[in-house]
Amino acid sequence: MSIALRKVVATSAALSAVLAVTAGCVESGREDTGAAAASCPFAADPNVTSTVRLGFQAIPNGDLLVKDRNLLQACLPNAKITWSQFASGGDVVQAFGAGSLDIGTLGSSPATKALSAPLNLPVQVVWIHDVIGTSESLVVRDKSITALSGLVGKKVATPFGSTSHYSLLAALDKAGLTGKVDLINLQPDAIPGAWQGNQIDAAWVWDPTLSKLTEAGGTVLTSSADTAAAGAPTYDLAIADKKFLADNAAFAKTWAKVQDYAVGQLKTDQAAAAVSIGAQLGIAPDKVIPQLAGYQYLPAAEQAGAKYLGGGFSTDLTGTARFLLSQGGIAAVGTEQQYRDGITATPAAGASS
Repeated sequence: MSIALRKVVATSAALSAVLAVTAGCVESGREDTGAAAASCPFAADPNVTSTVRLGFQAIPNGDLLVKDRNLLQACLPNAKITWSQFASGGDVVQAFGAGSLDIGTLGSSPATKALSAPLNLPVQVVWIHDVIGTSESLVVRDKSITALSGLVGKKVATPFGSTSHYSLLAALDKAGLTGKVDLINLQPDAIPGAWQGNQIDAAWVWDPTLSKLTEAGGTVLTSSADTAAAGAPTYDLAIADKKFLADNAAFAKTWAKVQDYAVGQLKTDQAAAAVSIGAQLGIAPDKVIPQLAGYQYLPAAEQAGAKYLGGGFSTDLTGTARFLLSQGGIAAVGTEQQYRDGITATPAAGASS
C-alpha cells in the first residue's frame, strides 16, 4: 500500500481563509452545569496535591462529563488541575512533545505516531475513552454520490493526523482510489465554513461537526464502523507522560476512577450525562444522545483486561503503525514490545479494584 499522506491541494484564496488551524490550545470557557458542586461519587482524597495539566477535545465521551461536573476537583480537593482544549490529536501530540501536558485525549492514530519513530515520546496509553463507530463518518454534499468511486477528483476534508484521516486513507486504499481524491487538511471547526462556501465536496470528521454537516444536507457515505469491520479500528484514548505517572500514581488512580464513573453514567443515565456533555459541546442534550450511539464505552475492569490495556491493545497499535508507515506518516514501525510498553493497565486496574 502507498498513499501520499501529505497530499494537500492548493485551491483559491477563499479556501486559504478557512485553512487556519487553532495554534496550540485554548482554555475552555465552560466550567460546569451547576450540578458540579455535588460531592465526589466515592471517598475523596485530600492527600493528593498534584499539579496536573489535562488536555481534552470536543468529543462526546466521559471526559467531558468529568470536566463539566468538576469531579476531579471534588475527589481531589487539594490538587491543582488545569484543563485545556485542543482541536485535534495532532495538536495534543505536539503539546506532549513540548512538555506542556500531563494527560491528554487523542485518537489511536496520533497516539501511535507519538509512540513511533521519529517522535518516540515517553508516554503511555492509560485509558480508552471510546471505541469509534459511526460517530466518525464520511459525509458527501452531492446526494448522487453513492459509492467511494464517486469521489474521484473531488475535494475531501479531514484533520490530518487524526483517526478520521486514518479511516479515510484506509477506505480509499481498500477502494483502489489512492491518489485519485484531493485531500484537504482542515480542523473540525473550519470544516462547516468550507462546506457552506462550496469549497469542499466531502469530509470525514466526528461529532459535533459531523452532525452539523448532515443537518446542512450532507449524506453519510461510509463510517469508521465500516473501516473497523474491514480491519482498521480506531479509538479515542488518553495518554500520559511516563514520569508524571510514576510521580503521581495516586492522582492517576483517582483520575481513572472518575473516568470509570463517567462511563457508568453513559451506560445507565444517558439523559443526565447528555446534559453535561451538551454543556461542554455547546449543544442541546437531545442532540447529544444520538451522537452517543456512535461510540462504545468500556468500563475500567474491561479496559484493564488482557484484550485491551492488559496487553492486547498493543496489537492494534502495531497494526496502526504498519499502516501509517505505508502512508509515510511515521519513520518506522517499532517492535510489538515497544507498543506493549506504550500502554499501562495500572490506573484502570486500580479504578476497578
